[in-house]
Amino acid sequence: RSCSFTGFSTVQSRKLGKSLSRSSVRSRMSLKPPKAYNSLQKGALIWDPKPLQVKKIFEALKKGLNEYLEAHQAELDYLSGRHKDTKRNSRLAFYYDLDKQIRSVERYIRKLEFHISKVEELYEAYCIQCRLRDGATNMKQAFSLSPATKASRESLVELYKNVQECTEDMCFIEGALEVHLGEFHVKMKGLVGFARLCPGDQYEVFVRLGRQKWRLKGKIETDDSQTWDEEEKIFIPNLHEKFEIKVTELRGLATILVGVVTCDSINFFSTKPQAIVVDITELGTIKLRLEVLW
Repeated sequence: RSCSFTGFSTVQSRKLGKSLSRSSVRSRMSLKPPKAYNSLQKGALIWDPKPLQVKKIFEALKKGLNEYLEAHQAELDYLSGRHKDTKRNSRLAFYYDLDKQIRSVERYIRKLEFHISKVEELYEAYCIQCRLRDGATNMKQAFSLSPATKASRESLVELYKNVQECTEDMCFIEGALEVHLGEFHVKMKGLVGFARLCPGDQYEVFVRLGRQKWRLKGKIETDDSQTWDEEEKIFIPNLHEKFEIKVTELRGLATILVGVVTCDSINFFSTKPQAIVVDITELGTIKLRLEVLW
């Protein structure tokens, strides 16, 4: 395939460069990276876009947003039906209360629709930049195989700049998408270990998502119940990072590692709380139970 590009002239490569420049996200979209952009924080810039991962997150996010939209649309239909019945019965106080609820749900639906359209717009722009980068990369490889002339060297320099610009724009859009991912409310539901958990045992659970950390300690009581110093933590979803969970047993001044596992967050974009049970040990003798609400 690359051989078919070898005959491209310098003029043609410059035309591609101009089209790439015109398609720059920052020249077409008024996006400003706010502080919440995890991928664009100072010292955390990652010039390594991951289109496949972004596609998975986008599909899961859109599905979850549509679930919320359908649920609120069903609520609106129900309230509208009651609104008509109440109007006929002339119960004014209840009628006005229903009217306020309907207006509130309608406003929320409009916000959801705007949210979905914004996410779709960002992902469409991301796909365009991805295709442009792939095209420029293929041309760069083709020109590198052609005879070394002044024209081919100029074309390679121009194409290299175009690849860099598309890469930067893709990372920029990834940061913009992260702002629209919402929040994960993670609740601690305790350890499950059957004979492995004994009264008096103390454990520490460490949950990390990128730079976000949650460290909590728990104890097995005499009645087999568990007490934890924290029960809930809010995490901001990240496009590239997975949840990392580490459990250690505390024995006096010593700590014994029980196990470390990772958990993908793609399935958490749902209207319903997601129950998670992960095997901390290889044999599954100790499990950790969490609940995630998006």
